[in-house]
Amino acid sequence: MPRKISGPIVSRKVLVASVIMIVLGAVLIASVPRTRVSLDDTNVNTHSTSDYVQFTTMNEGKIEKIIVHKSDLLFDTEIIDNKNNIHPKSMIIEKKPELADFYRQVASTNATEAVFVYPIFTQAAYGKDGFYNYYNKDCDIKCLTVAIPPGFIPTYSSSMSISKVLPLLNYSEITDVDVDKNPDILKKYHKVIILHNEYVTKKEFDAITSHPHVIYAFPNALYAEVRTNYTDNTFTLVRGHGYPSSSIGNGFDWKFDNSRYEYDTACKNMTFYTIPNGKMVNCYPAYRSLFDKTFLEMIKES
Repeated sequence: MPRKISGPIVSRKVLVASVIMIVLGAVLIASVPRTRVSLDDTNVNTHSTSDYVQFTTMNEGKIEKIIVHKSDLLFDTEIIDNKNNIHPKSMIIEKKPELADFYRQVASTNATEAVFVYPIFTQAAYGKDGFYNYYNKDCDIKCLTVAIPPGFIPTYSSSMSISKVLPLLNYSEITDVDVDKNPDILKKYHKVIILHNEYVTKKEFDAITSHPHVIYAFPNALYAEVRTNYTDNTFTLVRGHGYPSSSIGNGFDWKFDNSRYEYDTACKNMTFYTIPNGKMVNCYPAYRSLFDKTFLEMIKES
């Protein structure tokens, strides 16, 4: 006797087909990018494509790419490659006319509202025959005395992108040397913005940490003490970064040192948190000033 079938065969086929379509749809949806800012670990140099710009970072030997759709860039950005180096040689950054309202929103309103301190000592420390040649055992102690550069040559380690963006937004700028020679210069400004100023003098450290309103826009700032010699136009590592003893981390024994955050270059959960004299960021926002409105808004509003 034939088995009784509950429900029409057509209905069952339609049901099965519907389930298959739903599953396939879910797979396709999951495969579509939900943002035009993505991360990738492939080892390739920084470059531009027709629709995307790729920024490359490296921490502790790990290479990470941040890929941004050009329409999401906050500035017209030209990247000049640095052969045999993952970081760009330089950048040309210009305003986009269509973002004029946003620029006004995040710009400094007058010359004394805010100033950023360009990390010229850090620029030199990372340069040729600098501190890192000593750390890597490619050079003896002579590499712990470095010439003070005559001017800015923004590099990845000296906060290249933001050091170019802030002047476009009317922020005043000075250097480590200006603060070391005249610590009271910071008192002119309502807000002081510190970049990746990893190497600073004791006078500079005291001036920054005693100012009531500081934005530490990069982790690992104020990490090691250097001493200047303006007769010879040099500076020398005194203490910190494992020198003169490998047990020494922060050269000032600064309780608010946040260098542990410098290894997070993805900044997926970026925020500013409060310390007694200002705000600190909880990741390393290498290129975020070029495409992250929130980052620039945080600097303005903090």
